[in-house]
Amino acid sequence: MLSPQRRDQLTGLALLAPTVLLFAGLIFYPMAQSLFLSLHKVSTLTQRTQYVGLANFQALFADPAFLTTFFNTIVWTVGAVLLQLVLGVAGALVLNGRLVGRSLARGLLLFPYLLPTAVAVLVWRWLFNDLYGLINHVLMSVGLIAAPIAWLSQSPNAMITVILVGSWKFFPFVIIAVLARLQSIPESLYEAAQVDGASRWAQFWDITLPQLASVLSVVILLRGIWDFKEFDLIYLMTGGGPGISTQTLPILVYREAFQLLNFGRGAAVAVTMFGFMLLFFAVHIWATRHHETEGR
Repeated sequence: MLSPQRRDQLTGLALLAPTVLLFAGLIFYPMAQSLFLSLHKVSTLTQRTQYVGLANFQALFADPAFLTTFFNTIVWTVGAVLLQLVLGVAGALVLNGRLVGRSLARGLLLFPYLLPTAVAVLVWRWLFNDLYGLINHVLMSVGLIAAPIAWLSQSPNAMITVILVGSWKFFPFVIIAVLARLQSIPESLYEAAQVDGASRWAQFWDITLPQLASVLSVVILLRGIWDFKEFDLIYLMTGGGPGISTQTLPILVYREAFQLLNFGRGAAVAVTMFGFMLLFFAVHIWATRHHETEGR
């Protein structure tokens, strides 16, 4: 006879089994398939595979276009995450204060995150249009520019524009996370700081920012991973152009696998991306443990 404790353990495993199997089917199988394809050359006619080892990776890292694409991905990810943090923390601080119409302001600031990406891109492409875009019209009307700016068809304007639009689209996520933490900071800390004569900047630097450190580290990790693999916003905005000046690694995966039908090389790019995302996660774990060790 099984003991009650053992019976409970087996019941728990039985209840978890369907979820684990579903997770394995949706996550681990595609990962294993991608790794398999990255080590093979796939014939699009016969669907036969030929083992080539690391040849796909060697050809990839020897290609200047891949190195440019990787650099673009880093620029996009770092630029978008930093701008989202600045906008998100600033927005959360405003919403956490005594603001008239705060509920309405919260709804308006969260609106970009709820808007479908395709709809947001259509609006922004119209605003940034070279010939009839509203942004060029306003800038020319106030005398800041003398001629229309090619926002989406000229480098580096295209990358700057994509970073701005991406930050506008995703910074509400930062607001949600930071605002939740701000509302849990004891008010007594600020009252004590005011008694000591601390300025608002000193209160932010010595009280608010340390209290937000754990939340911001998670936000940076999540937004870094999500922006690193962002595809639809960039592809719909510029298609990776002009040339490959805004092409990122997810767009390269799509082009190699589905436009050039080079499945092995496309899978190699995907596996490389997965490796860098694991690196993000490892750095986050190390930083978190280092911070906890210093705090003891």
